[in-house]
Amino acid sequence: MSRRIALPPWLAHALRAQRGPVAWSAVTRGALAAGPLLLAAVLLHRTSLGVVAAIAAMLAGVNDRPGSRRSAVRRLGVPAAAGALGLLVGTYGGEHLTAVPLTLLLTALGLVAGGTSAVGPVASGAGTQLLVAAAIGAGMPGAEAGWQRALAFLAGAGWLVVLRLALPTPGAIAGDFRFDGERDAVAAVYDAVADLLDAVGGETAGRQRSALTAALDHAQDALTGPRLRRYASSAAERRLHAQYAAALPLAEAATALAWAGEPVSARAAEGPRRLAAAVRENDGTGPLPAPARSAPALRALDDALLRAAEAFDRTVSGEQRPPARRRPALDLVRAALGSGGREYGLRVALCFGASAAIAQALHHARWYGGHQHWYWLPATAVFLVKPDLGPLASRVLCRAAGTVVGALVFAFFAAVLPRPGGLVALVAVCGALIPVATRHFGAQTAVVTVLVLALVMVGGEPQASVSRIGETLLACALVLVVGHLPLAGPRGGGVRARLASAGRAAHAYLDHVLTGSGDRGERWALRREAYRTLAEARTAIALAAAELPALARHTEGTDAVAAVLERLVDTTTACAVHLDETGRLTARHTRQLDDLAAELEQGGRRHGVAVPRMPVAA
Repeated sequence: MSRRIALPPWLAHALRAQRGPVAWSAVTRGALAAGPLLLAAVLLHRTSLGVVAAIAAMLAGVNDRPGSRRSAVRRLGVPAAAGALGLLVGTYGGEHLTAVPLTLLLTALGLVAGGTSAVGPVASGAGTQLLVAAAIGAGMPGAEAGWQRALAFLAGAGWLVVLRLALPTPGAIAGDFRFDGERDAVAAVYDAVADLLDAVGGETAGRQRSALTAALDHAQDALTGPRLRRYASSAAERRLHAQYAAALPLAEAATALAWAGEPVSARAAEGPRRLAAAVRENDGTGPLPAPARSAPALRALDDALLRAAEAFDRTVSGEQRPPARRRPALDLVRAALGSGGREYGLRVALCFGASAAIAQALHHARWYGGHQHWYWLPATAVFLVKPDLGPLASRVLCRAAGTVVGALVFAFFAAVLPRPGGLVALVAVCGALIPVATRHFGAQTAVVTVLVLALVMVGGEPQASVSRIGETLLACALVLVVGHLPLAGPRGGGVRARLASAGRAAHAYLDHVLTGSGDRGERWALRREAYRTLAEARTAIALAAAELPALARHTEGTDAVAAVLERLVDTTTACAVHLDETGRLTARHTRQLDDLAAELEQGGRRHGVAVPRMPVAA
């Protein structure tokens, strides 16, 4: 009998790839983005600006993930604006500053961008593009002024945003062009509710509850993105918002049933599944099977189904925006300046500044030979130091392997393809491959390496595959060293900061429920915030646990704190549903709340997590 070998977490993560259907619409956008922009610039004899625009389109393509058009505007646009600013600063800094002041400027940019990246995923993408573009601006001199290059960068990213808004996507139905990702996201919430109801009382209930949280987060992001008008501009959009709002009490009741742990009949899940089909088909629900009303949570589920049926079948006249809480500015500042932001900012600054200094020293020592651009080393360090791309050792391994493969592949194509036409076609092919390659960091690195080497060769640089491999390996060694350096303050600050944020959200949610407020919209918004911040903390903990043992030990035990928080939020939801139905809590509810609050306080103190003292049930 063969025994399965258990790989270390960091290596298992490096070998793991995301799964799912190919996003053919994103592939089409990628093919129409960088390649055509570069071709137009070559035909207009503005190749240098075309290279900048194509780089911007490539970076935007990396952020072009599945989701609604509205959420894509923020996800692509904010990092692009930050990248244009970085290119502007880097270009003028490279033109007017000597090596030492320029290194200090880039180090300061790294400190700011690193701390800002702790705010959230969009801020992290913005920080990355800010630094990568600053390195390109400083290390890739051009004939154009800095403001011209910044405009070209915005135009390149803006072109991909236009493609995202204008081109149809699979799932967009005739006559309802805008609702591609939005409609699927709302339907997925109802499916997740049904899956949770099927799993109640079983071993997979916890996993299905987490899947429901992810579906709600995705739908909320899809529906609450930027808009030209303050309110929904059509009856179809208002109806979709109402359908999402109708899913919130269903999710609440399903979570309460999962907390109780008593299996429910298969009939209970039929209603949410029919609602999911009605959302996808943009049709009425018809009669819904009613579950038994033998317990408060089942009565809440039945009532929520009835209200959902009404929301689906009636014409919605008023605004039905999804209940959501805006993060106060103080929370954003706390995330950037807190322990997680400070730790990440310092490491980014050290990596970015040191890599820029080394790159300039090698440049002045003529180590590059005929190659005049030195941006690759600091730009590589930026991607390697980002914790949201995976554990440190995993992303270093993937980056090194991907660069070697990409450089060798490009060396072959550079030898056989005609110039510049063949290289422009190669850029277009690589742009189409980026959405597929984003499933694995190593594959993404290989595709991006080929694309960038093709771009700089079209711009007039000689073939530089060997030097790119050397610079990448040097960046890998640098980031590994900096990643293990002891800095002021405890390690694992990012994980503890996210856990503390989840604790504050859980406190606000529990306090609202126990005070007996009748504002259900506020309660649902607080519940969404509690589960969202908890999911973010869980993700950060999982990544930290997959680090090398020297780093992973600094966050040991934080998963136990997250588990207590999760049970506390689930219990709070069960209390909210029970209070709605009976007006008072049972002894089981109050006892579990008190026990979890005490356990959370002890765990937070033991593992250095600053969680607030939870309110006590009366």
